[in-house]
Amino acid sequence: MRLKLVPSNTSWDFFKFSHISLGASALAMVVSIVLVFTMGLNFGIDFKGGTTIRTESSQPVDVGAYRQAISALDLGDVSITEVFDPSFGPGKNVAQIRIQAQGDAESVTPETIAALEQALSAVDPSITFPSVESVGPKVSGELVTSAAIAVSLSILAMLVYIWLRFEWQFGLGAVVALIHDVTLTMGIFAGLQLKFDLAIIAALLTIVGYSVNDTVVVFDRVRENLRKFKKMALKDVLNLSINETLSRTTMTSFTTLLALIALIVLGGDVIRGFVFAMTWGIIVGTYSSIFVAANILLMLGVKRDWSKEGDGGAGTQFANAER
Repeated sequence: MRLKLVPSNTSWDFFKFSHISLGASALAMVVSIVLVFTMGLNFGIDFKGGTTIRTESSQPVDVGAYRQAISALDLGDVSITEVFDPSFGPGKNVAQIRIQAQGDAESVTPETIAALEQALSAVDPSITFPSVESVGPKVSGELVTSAAIAVSLSILAMLVYIWLRFEWQFGLGAVVALIHDVTLTMGIFAGLQLKFDLAIIAALLTIVGYSVNDTVVVFDRVRENLRKFKKMALKDVLNLSINETLSRTTMTSFTTLLALIALIVLGGDVIRGFVFAMTWGIIVGTYSSIFVAANILLMLGVKRDWSKEGDGGAGTQFANAER
């Protein structure tokens, strides 16, 4: 028996309340921007600066015991991760502990590091501390700038790709949808004051890729239907295309969410922020590919008289480059 989340043949009108959906999306973006600028993002150690301590032990790393021993020191944001490397020999168990900068200091003081080492040695007498590294505010500021540039360039690259493959109206619709997804993700992190670190930047870049993939699937079908139904109104072509791809879109998002929800429950604290960002991004990305990108395309319109160009198809000269 085949699982179907939606019927194979649907004829829903996705533009019946287009003004409401666009207005709600615009309002959500404004609220997200206000939250980011008023409440601010809860930057993690990667962006605020702090100290990274590497530990090695002959005993297996017990993250829970490490965290319990350190909690008495009241160090604030502390991240403990076990490090896996194929080059490690037997009996070599490595962990990485990251501690946020304390107060106005650029890094953790030697006294605090000594207290931490003493607390961990009480849990694991075989533990050693081969390296201690500090990340100052200058490096953290550079990371913030690099992260913003990375996300901006990824969105710009998507604009160029879709512009070349389709037409500029498609590219603009897709980019507005991407900005919508990234803005709403940053907004929910600001509103809930969830930790925002480099893992969340990786999630944002992944969301950009996932969202544009969803949008391109819909746009590809739009282009095909524009060729087949040259006299059909653009709104009807868009509705037909979204309905034809709805089953694929829904099933892909649903199965991805199943895996992400399992990771939220069972994945532990280390990846929980990344997985939450991905889960939220999948939901808003699926929504935006239908209710934002397609609505923008409907508002801008698209060239329908291709016979004068002599190519007989929609899109630019690069439209069929993959064929």
